[in-house]
Amino acid sequence: ELDVWQCSMDFVEQVYRLVAELPSEERYALGDQMRRAVVSIPSNIAEGSARNSKKEFCHFVSIATGSVAEIETQLLICVRLGYLPQQQVDTLLKQVSIIRKMLYRLSQSLQTQI
Repeated sequence: ELDVWQCSMDFVEQVYRLVAELPSEERYALGDQMRRAVVSIPSNIAEGSARNSKKEFCHFVSIATGSVAEIETQLLICVRLGYLPQQQVDTLLKQVSIIRKMLYRLSQSLQTQI
């Protein structure tokens, strides 16, 4: 129900569509890495919110933030290797930035409640 969870769920859909555009030899290597990283974001938010303490929730938000950095790096790799155009990736990198900021605010809010 958190906005950051919904935003990251939308991001999962976008990344899955993008992975389908990768060269076939990368759909199972880099593509799998990207799918795991992007799915980890809303999954960790959901798991953390279901925990019994704000401290645990904060820990899972931290893991989700790490996954954001991972998918950002993988998107940049796709551009560097010429698999995806910069303009297409830039759109997703804007989403990365939004999700990162939302996770930061959520983390700060949780830390004040610990």
